[in-house]
Amino acid sequence: MSKQTLVIVESPAKSKTIEKYLGKGYKVMSSVGHIRDLPKTSKDAVDIEGGFIPRYIVSPGKEKVIEGLQDAALKSDE
Repeated sequence: MSKQTLVIVESPAKSKTIEKYLGKGYKVMSSVGHIRDLPKTSKDAVDIEGGFIPRYIVSPGKEKVIEGLQDAALKSDE
């Protein structure tokens, strides 16, 4: 069985172009834009007491995109 490498890019148009150049063994998928963001309120965006760690949230409507990317990642070798 051949090795499968997953590459994730933001743009659907770029994913098709990049996949042509990479060829066999590569699967290029698009996130169709940003899939996560910081919350709107600044008090929820960063954990100041925990070392200034950002608290990301899933962007609205991106749940299915994330599920598809996760599924592809599980099926890929890299």
